[in-house]
Amino acid sequence: MSIADTTGTVSWNPGALKEILSNDERRPVLFANARILTMDPLIGTMTGADLLFVGSLLVGVGPGIITAAGDDNAIVVDCTGLTIAPAVVDAVALAGGRGQRSEYVATLTPGNIPDFLVVPDALAADGPSALAALVTVPEQVRALVAAGRPVLWAGTDVPGRVTAPEAGIPAAADLTASPPVGVWIDKNDFLHQELSADGRYDETRGGRPHAYQGRYWIDGDRIDYLDDLGFWAYGEFQGDELHHAGYVMTLR
Repeated sequence: MSIADTTGTVSWNPGALKEILSNDERRPVLFANARILTMDPLIGTMTGADLLFVGSLLVGVGPGIITAAGDDNAIVVDCTGLTIAPAVVDAVALAGGRGQRSEYVATLTPGNIPDFLVVPDALAADGPSALAALVTVPEQVRALVAAGRPVLWAGTDVPGRVTAPEAGIPAAADLTASPPVGVWIDKNDFLHQELSADGRYDETRGGRPHAYQGRYWIDGDRIDYLDDLGFWAYGEFQGDELHHAGYVMTLR
């Protein structure tokens, strides 16, 4: 239920938000009694339906799931009069560019990630219009959920929400903690990539020294490169290997 205060701010399911934020991700969360635009070609659009997820996994969609909410100790969010739509639109799938349902990356299909919006029915004739509401009337967005965690609730930022990095190129040390410095070499000895402690890289290709040079940043298992020529590239650390542009390198 939504209630507007004297400032026009919408209060919506505050108790459910508190429970979700304190959830250890073992309790199921059920958004109930909604119109759901799944964007899945098999499931389609449902009315009076429920969306069930546990942690970052969507496990059920459709009518009648709420009947088991008490049995499963689920956190229930009443969405009467509201529409749930994917927060990410798979434009390639919508245009018919994916052959299999398993390839659809942004539908509200069991097995996918629960990234979704909750908006009033009047603002969601279809998926794109629901997304447009996020930009044009964000105060009307009841919820924006990313991987099962609320980002917006009742039109405002959720306390403690993850925030995007500030725009601009960070200082070399900002995203580089304990960098794996040294020379990384692929198994064919063609690519040598030296990572220095000062956040610079120097790449040798086929015996050609300094083929590419620039800056790098490490964020978790990801490494981003900004070459001195101006282009960006990336790699990924997988165990003791560095995967980059089709090459698999180890530290020598």
